[in-house]
Amino acid sequence: MVKKAPRRTAERILEVTLALFNRFGEPNVSTTLISAELGISPGNLYYHYPAKEELINSLFDRFERDLNELLNASDGVRDVESAWFFMHTLFELIWQYRFFYRDLNDLLSKNRRLETHFQSVLKNKTRAVRALLDGMSRSGAIVIDTREVEATATSMVVVLTYWLSFEYVRDPRHALEPENAQSALLRGAQHVLNLLVPYLEKGQRAHLLALVGAYNNSDK
Repeated sequence: MVKKAPRRTAERILEVTLALFNRFGEPNVSTTLISAELGISPGNLYYHYPAKEELINSLFDRFERDLNELLNASDGVRDVESAWFFMHTLFELIWQYRFFYRDLNDLLSKNRRLETHFQSVLKNKTRAVRALLDGMSRSGAIVIDTREVEATATSMVVVLTYWLSFEYVRDPRHALEPENAQSALLRGAQHVLNLLVPYLEKGQRAHLLALVGAYNNSDK
């Protein structure tokens, strides 16, 4: 039992750090604040994570692992219903680690490892969206010229990556607070899937509009 204590402490440190980063933004959270929130000494924190950058990298490793696992599910998307569920689940994960997206440019400028790994994240997102478009095209849910696939996939990834920045600019004081999560996630999924409207089969387009309407009404 004693040997497991350091692992439990290290995990607790990450959980509290993630909550603080998400609430206040990574640049505004010091290791002193993290230690105080945990009720431990700075030395105990440094024993597990000798630098703030190691906390950031450890959180990113968890995010990247969960993200790649989720992106693999894009192969199973065949219609609007499954695309909506896939996007909503993806936005839920992004929301869970939202400080990365809120503070993205600042983080990349300071952290070379994060810079290179986030480029891989973009590539994996794009690959997953292409797979989604391919599956929906083969099922007849969308009709899209092969020459438009790459540009459409890229546009969808741009929205996926900068949607939180848009939400933050709209309402800096409240947008990223937990009580606003559901409405923000719904808007994110809607923004991305609206890019498919010109290509959707008539019945699928109607179904998307019905989904958007149902979720918007439930959010009121």
